[in-house]
Amino acid sequence: MKMTPLALTLPAPQTVMVSSSPIYLLPTSSLQNRTSFRAFCSSVSPETIHSEGSKAEYKPGILDHFFLNSFRDKLVKEVGWDSEKPGYGGLIELAKALMMNSRSNSHTKDAAVRILKSLFPPLLLELYKILIAPIDGGRVAAMMIARVTVLTCQWLMGTCKVNSVDLPDGTSCNSGVFVERCKYLEESKCVGICINTCKLPTQVSNYYIYMHEIFQRTCNLSGLLP
Repeated sequence: MKMTPLALTLPAPQTVMVSSSPIYLLPTSSLQNRTSFRAFCSSVSPETIHSEGSKAEYKPGILDHFFLNSFRDKLVKEVGWDSEKPGYGGLIELAKALMMNSRSNSHTKDAAVRILKSLFPPLLLELYKILIAPIDGGRVAAMMIARVTVLTCQWLMGTCKVNSVDLPDGTSCNSGVFVERCKYLEESKCVGICINTCKLPTQVSNYYIYMHEIFQRTCNLSGLLP
């Protein structure tokens, strides 16, 4: 599957940079002279994805099973049927069905956005924007998101860890997340599923995330908290 370069421009405040390399969360103060972000995406064959290095294995725990089942239940409601495959394999089959049953890529993205928003308790995101996001120019929010990502998303993305990010003003912040290898891309073997059910939906959810994919083994996401 080939994909022409994709450029996406997003508005400014706080930035989250995620990655299957790093996820960088940059506070508002570091973006004063930056008004937009641009992404360039390229793709390679599934054979290339699997050929470079060994896949990092993450052993899911009880909470991971809860997160997987919650996400899968939301997918089932959106798609209208459930896969006979158990666990992660069934989740991937549902994600493929979401893509194939949609009228357009935009329709897939909108459905995925609904799923993502439905995973949060009512008012939680709005309260987060009001109470947490403004603290210390966004640094606290950025570090919180990095840690929540590591705690709640390894079942989906694979092994990841918080790391330090150098900010444009010369300071650093422990607001990065390094994902060793993207499990979701590897298991789906489809760049379209990655783009339309992960990249684009997260970019238009309650906090905006921008994702730069490097499809051999890593992908960089950066995003904006509203």
